[in-house]
Amino acid sequence: MYLGSWLSRLCRGLSRPIGKTMRPIWGSFSRNLALSSQRIPEFSSFVARTNTCGELRSSHLGQEVTLCGWIQYRRQNTFLVLRDCHGLVQILIPQDESAASVRRILCEAPVESVVRVSGTVISRPPGQENPKMPTGEIEIKVKTAELLNACKKLPFEIKDFVKKTEALRLQYRYLDLRSFQMQYNLRLRSQMVMKMREYLCNLHGFVDIETPTLFKRTPGGAKEFLVPSREPGKFYSLPQSPQQFKQLLMVGGLDRYFQVARCYRDEGSRPDRQPEFTQIDIEMSFVEQTGIQRLVEGLLQYSWPGDKDPLVTPFPSMTFAEALATYGTDKPDTRFGMKIVDVSDVFRNTEIRFLQDALAKPQGTVKAICVHDGAEVLPIFLNAKKNWSSPFAKFIMDEERLELARSLEIQEEDMVLLTAGEHEKACSLLGKLRLECADLLEMRGAVLRDPAVFSFLWVVDFPLFLAKEESPTELESAHHPFTAPNSSDIHLLYTEPEKVRGQHYDLVLNGNEIGGGSVRIHDAQLQRYILETLLKEDVKLLSHLLQALDYGAPPHGGIALGLDRLVCLVTGAPSIRDVIAFPKSYRGQDLMSNAPDSVSPEELKPYHIHVLWPADSEEESASATPSKHLSS
Repeated sequence: MYLGSWLSRLCRGLSRPIGKTMRPIWGSFSRNLALSSQRIPEFSSFVARTNTCGELRSSHLGQEVTLCGWIQYRRQNTFLVLRDCHGLVQILIPQDESAASVRRILCEAPVESVVRVSGTVISRPPGQENPKMPTGEIEIKVKTAELLNACKKLPFEIKDFVKKTEALRLQYRYLDLRSFQMQYNLRLRSQMVMKMREYLCNLHGFVDIETPTLFKRTPGGAKEFLVPSREPGKFYSLPQSPQQFKQLLMVGGLDRYFQVARCYRDEGSRPDRQPEFTQIDIEMSFVEQTGIQRLVEGLLQYSWPGDKDPLVTPFPSMTFAEALATYGTDKPDTRFGMKIVDVSDVFRNTEIRFLQDALAKPQGTVKAICVHDGAEVLPIFLNAKKNWSSPFAKFIMDEERLELARSLEIQEEDMVLLTAGEHEKACSLLGKLRLECADLLEMRGAVLRDPAVFSFLWVVDFPLFLAKEESPTELESAHHPFTAPNSSDIHLLYTEPEKVRGQHYDLVLNGNEIGGGSVRIHDAQLQRYILETLLKEDVKLLSHLLQALDYGAPPHGGIALGLDRLVCLVTGAPSIRDVIAFPKSYRGQDLMSNAPDSVSPEELKPYHIHVLWPADSEEESASATPSKHLSS
């Protein structure tokens, strides 16, 4: 009974949500792929089979077929289920003596062994059909069978409902890839990329150009991986994006560039990032911000999976200042409300001391959010139940209470979270609490962030510069140093650069940044001023780009879409590692091959590198200290 229900779920040609993920069912993807193409793909061309396991139907009755695949399941040595990447089919194991050799192969081969079988497509006996299985009306009466490769005892079962640790999945990634969910994720990713290429290159004249992986260090931005060269003391850098190359392509007159680009960032241990990742990289000449936005909207609409609700364009837009003031972040999840409200005016004449102190400061403010139905499931600070029962409520005057209820549209069972302080910090704090409240409410059964809803949002008008955290009097680029300032703010570059807005735009989906781009600086003098005077960068590192901008660079702009993050959200996968064939762990390691690995001094010698190992005494001291602490 358990097997039957699992097979039914595995083979149903529909998709349905499970928890926060969308778990599509085996068989739907191949059909969607075929229907979306002008020609139906020939999945059995050039190989030693006549058909795939998932394609056989009643229309194939009587046909002689050859199938290849993995033994998914065997029952009482009477039949087995054969699986390939296109689906499942039932194989009838012959019982007569004349087919003893075939029976022995199919009965003795371990589960997950690879076999090739030939036989006739026949109808299943009446009453034994499986209407929830695409091949459920037929089975294969086997005539010959060949064991292509026997499978050893598996470290885990190849079934999606069998729980496995991520470390074990990554260690045996080649086995994990056999699972239905990984097959679906990677094939959907391939389909989306194919459609993106078609939209950009075939419909809009973009040129697909590969750019170098070995480059030089770029000022600002994330840390880059270094690659030693045979010249003493000289290193390549792996590019964190093809930013400079795509701008140089515009200088070179290519007009419209596109690339599925591999990028690298040495950001250490971050669970939501990968040291190597993929982005859809785009650049255009003679374009403004709205042109890039309409292009990307059309690109996503064209490549959007057919089993999802179609996208509605244009996507809504919001300024950086609006996003921060309303949601407390520059990447808001707009699938649910709980917006931040400025209630400073409610407490202008308050007697509450910490509110008085906050409002007395130059940028002091009081902010609040209303958590609907939050009083029943969350720790209470202010709530509308039982006459505002909370330790803080007794300090609020009646008129303040009424005005607060009106401003936030408070109902009974609602909870209010309130904070006071500098505008940006207060909004940021409430933005984090807003997401925490959503998590807690959803743990109690509330539906706030429907995984089947895709809420896109453009965030625009970012500040061009931010104050450095370690040195607040110095500036750093909010996006990157090649972003053009807003034309109406250029005069502020020379007097109040911290007030300049950039022509930078981010694309947000369900609270995740999936793309970022800008109109670029195409004037060499302006670029040099920003790099040298405002950002205090060594312009020698970018002399090639500054020189190129002096040779008739056209106005240009572009964007990069994070392919891993986009596919992760579309599939409902819990991690970007679930949409990458061979990802690194959150510590940046390949658990399958044990990379990174050590190399011998002889291998390092041509690169003039000597590894300085920590002193044994220091290593022993460091390891001894915590053990003493733990034993005390």
